[in-house]
Amino acid sequence: MAEKFTVAQMQRLTELNGEQQLAAQTFESADLRNQRFKDLELALVKESKAKLAKLLHEIHKPLTIQIEEAMTEWLTGIDFTRVSTPVLITAEMLAKMTITSDHPLTDQVFWVDRKHCMRPMLAPNLYEVMRNLLAITNQPVRIFEIGSCFRKESQGAKHMNEFTMLNLVELAGVKEGEQMARLEELAHGAMEAVGVNHYEIVVEKSEVYGETLDIMVDGMELASGAYGPHPLDGPWGIFDPWVGIGLGIERIAMLKGNYQTIKRGGKSIAYLDGVPLKL
Repeated sequence: MAEKFTVAQMQRLTELNGEQQLAAQTFESADLRNQRFKDLELALVKESKAKLAKLLHEIHKPLTIQIEEAMTEWLTGIDFTRVSTPVLITAEMLAKMTITSDHPLTDQVFWVDRKHCMRPMLAPNLYEVMRNLLAITNQPVRIFEIGSCFRKESQGAKHMNEFTMLNLVELAGVKEGEQMARLEELAHGAMEAVGVNHYEIVVEKSEVYGETLDIMVDGMELASGAYGPHPLDGPWGIFDPWVGIGLGIERIAMLKGNYQTIKRGGKSIAYLDGVPLKL
């Protein structure tokens, strides 16, 4: 009977960012399997140590930080301004996003008390900021934020409870009927900024936004864009055409770093730049 890596061996190899295809390997005996495991583990540990050394002595910035900086450079270069808003938001703000007590997402929200929660998205704060900026300046508003969001997600390879989003929004700077073209332009610009060359733009119908534009790579969604006016805008006092895209920083890092799980690129005390800190 052919032998395969044990569950414990596969867990260890996955921890060291070993390829998932290793699970399909077979061996004529347990001894051969165990020797192969030792060789792989040694090689992966050596590779991890070399990567950490390069980070600490040459690069000094994990991949996620590099992605954030590349996106910031691109966006500020096309007249977007970075803002920073609170992590705590009110239940009232969620209700304006139609996330009320009977909404499925409510169970995924980290509630601090009955009136406050950790934000599951950046949009509520950005609605507030862009409305006020438009009222003050009476000029197109182009802003973006990079920050943590929190959801009680299923603990799969592509989800985390705390994740980093980049949301960009442009209000009153695009004409009615030209929003989708502007979204596509921004989507291509974002992927160019972070060096992702092979991706697919997918336009889908949405119950909330009417239509969304998603950036997909091998079935994984890196970003999702929407535009208005639409029914959500009224409660926020937004009436002009706008476009917006939300990008998952860790998902982009997962793709670029060839990480087996998204947690390798997230905020962590277990990993640094994709490398486990218990080698």
